[in-house]
Amino acid sequence: MYLFVYICSWEDDMELDYIGFEWDDGNWPKCGQHGLTKEEIESVFQSEPLIVPDPSPKEMRIRAIAKLKNRYLFLVFTIRSIGGKNFIRPISARYMHNREVENYGKRT
Repeated sequence: MYLFVYICSWEDDMELDYIGFEWDDGNWPKCGQHGLTKEEIESVFQSEPLIVPDPSPKEMRIRAIAKLKNRYLFLVFTIRSIGGKNFIRPISARYMHNREVENYGKRT
């Protein structure tokens, strides 16, 4: 499967293609600790999420917000190139709190 994500930044817009997700013992336990499955996290990109830059000073990180099953999910991820192919590496994922959802609704 070959998918595209449109990433907006304050400096440039770019379209990024990726072929899958990078999961390992470093990122899955952190993402799974909030009761989400890998399938739910991966489905964020099938629902036209809001994509914005994350202000991480260490590496390029991206935030995604999407509505899944009447709940909003917040995801932070980065892009890893492995063997010349791009993979989405989730860093943190959780359901949004009611107050965050209210603020998100005011901005969109």
